[in-house]
Amino acid sequence: MAHIIETDRLTKTYAGGVTAVNGVSFAVEEGEIFGFLGPNGAGKSTTIMMLTTLIRPTSGRASVAGFDVAKEPDRVRLSFGYVSQELAVDDNLTGRDNLFLQAGFYHLPKKEARARCEELLKLVDLYERAGDLVETYSGGMRKRLDIAAGLIHRPKVLFLDEPTLGLDIQTRRQIWQYITHLREEVNMTIFLTTHYMDEADALCDRIAIIDRGVIKVIDTPANLKSRIGGDIVNIRFAEAVQEKIAEAVRAVSGLPVVYSVKPHKGGCIVVVKNVESAIPEIFQVTQPLEVKISSVTVKRPSLDDVYLHFTGRELRNESGSREDAMRSRMMMRRMRAG
Repeated sequence: MAHIIETDRLTKTYAGGVTAVNGVSFAVEEGEIFGFLGPNGAGKSTTIMMLTTLIRPTSGRASVAGFDVAKEPDRVRLSFGYVSQELAVDDNLTGRDNLFLQAGFYHLPKKEARARCEELLKLVDLYERAGDLVETYSGGMRKRLDIAAGLIHRPKVLFLDEPTLGLDIQTRRQIWQYITHLREEVNMTIFLTTHYMDEADALCDRIAIIDRGVIKVIDTPANLKSRIGGDIVNIRFAEAVQEKIAEAVRAVSGLPVVYSVKPHKGGCIVVVKNVESAIPEIFQVTQPLEVKISSVTVKRPSLDDVYLHFTGRELRNESGSREDAMRSRMMMRRMRAG
C-alpha cells in the first residue's frame, strides 16, 4: 500500500529549548486506521498540529497525501478533515444547515454543496433528522454530524481527536461502526487519538505509542499484546516500608518463571511464563521478607498493559489539560478559516 502520511525525523522545539517532538518517524498506509496514543505532554498534540500545518516543524519533514506540510500547506489542508474533542456544530442550526455552512468554508459551489450534504447525512444516518435543530440531537447524533462536517470536502485523511470522549458505551460503539464504515466504504484513512484502550483495540489496524516526544513502539494491537509475553500478575503488598517492597520486587524479578517486573502502586506488575507455577514461587520468595502479599490478580495482556509497559503509566488516568483544550479550539478555528 502507498503511504498517505509520512514523517521523517520530525522535530519541534519550542522557545526556551523545550523539545516536544524529537525525531519522530512513521508512515500511515492509505485506507488504514492508525491509532496515536500518548499521555498529556508526550508530543501527541504537537505532532498532529505539524501534520495539519498549524505549526511548522523545527527540523525533519512530513507529508500528507503526498504534499509537504511545510512547503505546500494549502494543498495539505485541502487533503484532510479534522474532528476535535469538542463539538463544533451549531445548536441553533439544523443538521443540514450545519453541513451547508461547513461547505461554504471550503468554497464549494452551492449545487455541489447541497449534493454532498445529502450524501453525508445519509452516510451518518441523520437524513431523517436533517431539518431538526441540532439542540434536539443526542450526544451521539451531534458527534456523527461533527464527523460529517469533517468530510464535506471529501478529504483523503480524517484526523479524529478523541471522537467518543464522554459518550456512553452504546453511543461509542455506534460511532465505532461509522468509523469502520468510512474505512470500508470510502477507503478513508483515519488518524485516531483516543484514551479508550478498547476503542484502539477494536478500531485500529496499527497503533503508535508516543512518550516524551519519542515513538516507543508501532505495531498491530495483537502484536503489541503478544510482545509482553505470558500472563500478567498484579501483586499488591500490605503496608510496608518502600525499601522492603523494593527488596521483594527484586526477589520476584530473579525467578526463572518471570519475564519482567515493574513496580506499580505499592506492588508490582509481573509478566510470567506460566501463572500456575509462577504464583507459588512468588509467594515462596517473598515469604521470608518483611512484606505481606495482600492481593493477587491474573489476566491476559491487554492494550492497557502494553501502554503501561512502554510508558510506565496508565493512559486512563491521564486527564485532559487546559493546554490540550486550547490547542483543539485553535486547531478548529484555523481549519474553519482555511
